Amino acid sequence: MSSDDPVRVLDRDECREILKGGSLGRLATAVGGEPDIYPVNYYSDGSSILIRTAPGTKLVELTVHDTVAFETDGWTDDEAWSVVAHGRARRLEQQSEIDEADKSPLQPWIPTLKYRYVRIDIERVTGRRFRREPEPDRW
Repeated sequence: MSSDDPVRVLDRDECREILKGGSLGRLATAVGGEPDIYPVNYYSDGSSILIRTAPGTKLVELTVHDTVAFETDGWTDDEAWSVVAHGRARRLEQQSEIDEADKSPLQPWIPTLKYRYVRIDIERVTGRRFRREPEPDRW
């Protein structure tokens, strides 16, 4: 960020690093023109996003329409950031993929059985970093 600009566009590598460092995000789907958004915990290697879920609405929607958006954000006292990834989501079906996903550090945050893995292959990613300061004078 320049000293004047409180917003800085992140490059692809910076976005990937933020994805790799996060663990909570939002999965956005759209089926039949109806958008939905779900909070999820996740793991990312920077080129894909792995989530675990139980059978239900999310999994059904991803089966009907696999194009999704995923957002993660965070903040400190001095700055905030947001990264949005777009891609295709697919349920992991092959045992070798499931075995590999089981090795990831991804664990449910709540005590529920979430034994279905979904991988989002990132096709496009954008991000912003924001300097947190008081609002400027209006007049």
